[in-house]
Amino acid sequence: MTWSILARDPATGTLGVAVATRFFAVGALCPHVEGRVAALSTQALMNPMYAIEGMAMLRQGRPASEVAAVLTAADPGREVRQLHILDAAGRIAQHTGTGCVAWAGSVVGRDCSVAGNMLAGPEVVEATARAYEQAAAEGVEMAERLLRALEAGEAAGGDSRGKQSAALKVASKDPYADLDIRVDDHAEPIAELRRLHRRSKARYAIYRRFLAGPGHPGTYDRAVIIAAVEAEGTPDDDVPGS
Repeated sequence: MTWSILARDPATGTLGVAVATRFFAVGALCPHVEGRVAALSTQALMNPMYAIEGMAMLRQGRPASEVAAVLTAADPGREVRQLHILDAAGRIAQHTGTGCVAWAGSVVGRDCSVAGNMLAGPEVVEATARAYEQAAAEGVEMAERLLRALEAGEAAGGDSRGKQSAALKVASKDPYADLDIRVDDHAEPIAELRRLHRRSKARYAIYRRFLAGPGHPGTYDRAVIIAAVEAEGTPDDDVPGS
């Protein structure tokens, strides 16, 4: 019911995940990312515990392949599940059960993993990976890479049933995301996701830089934060497409 991309920037360690589907609120259960740990997506007849238990193992430094093997071996429903993982070291694991609805499968690209099921065909995951690789070669930010990848997958046919929801998450140094946006129910979810990304740059992306993280309290001088937003931000009404 879904296709998704997991990605890692080897220069910065930034991790990201983006997903689109003809299913309500895909961002609630499928995509997961944690800075310095991993990106993961659980799909098809998803098992949310793959993320809960899998991320706990990945925090211990266990490789993606081992984590995927442990999760699927313990799950009697594994043949109707799809799972892929990209860990902080760049290791990738993919699982597509034999009971997933065609077309179902995955590809590994340069610093990315793409997996999907109920798709128009293998060209969806292939186009998604190629678009990501091209965007990465151009040096654009992670969120933009992921958006271009989803757009290419949709242009190649996307979910065979149509469109409904999409989500995108990016994380770098912190256990919580740098950016976490989702579209739960929309006629053009990927286009709406792009609009939200533009909107995030108006104020949110600047404010996010000042938040606390492991080992530091962040910047809590409100005047410093406001000055940065005023200097760098864009009024919401001026954001194209908002």
